[in-house]
Amino acid sequence: MTAQETGKPATTPVDELENELAVALRQFWWLHDARWYQGVKKRFGQEVANEINAEALRFVGRRVGSWYANREGAPDVCSSAALQNVIEAITRIMTNEGMMRSHTEPDPDGGPGVQTVITEHFALRMLRAARSLEGYDCPCLDMRGGWFEGLGVDVRDENRECMRTGGAVCRFHTESVQTASVHSESVHSESVHSESVHTESVETESVERKELYRS
Repeated sequence: MTAQETGKPATTPVDELENELAVALRQFWWLHDARWYQGVKKRFGQEVANEINAEALRFVGRRVGSWYANREGAPDVCSSAALQNVIEAITRIMTNEGMMRSHTEPDPDGGPGVQTVITEHFALRMLRAARSLEGYDCPCLDMRGGWFEGLGVDVRDENRECMRTGGAVCRFHTESVQTASVHSESVHSESVHSESVHTESVETESVERKELYRS
């Protein structure tokens, strides 16, 4: 029985999803993906390879997200902790520490959502070795977009830094659309309130000056 059927929150540790066979099959799948990309590039050009690569990874990401949701239940993405847990879990379903080093953490600026920081990625190593890094379009947002579609959650996912384009790391910011909307409305309300207080202060000062002049 899945967590979704029992109504209980997901409790499966990421480590329990790992085993030797799963690690080997995951690596072989990505090796197939790499050779497939090189074959498409050689026959039809890198632009076509980039386009089909993004489509394929979004499809796979959507299937992985759907599988996870059926097993563990759709996460409450309004909770930063739940969002962080599900991103970490799905990341480790698709890769392992030997292939990609990353961590997920609360927004460092104190805002809503979480950020994912990738410090090492096997795909970039492979592309560099194959001399295909130049002109490669990272399909990360497409793959991650597939995750969230499969999970059935509405989030805003942004790539804020990329190693492919010269960044020190790859950095993604993810937050619930609902939480982002509430946060935006709160900031707007505070701004309107601040402007209102400032206007009232100016008007009061003007009245006081007029009264002083009359006296």
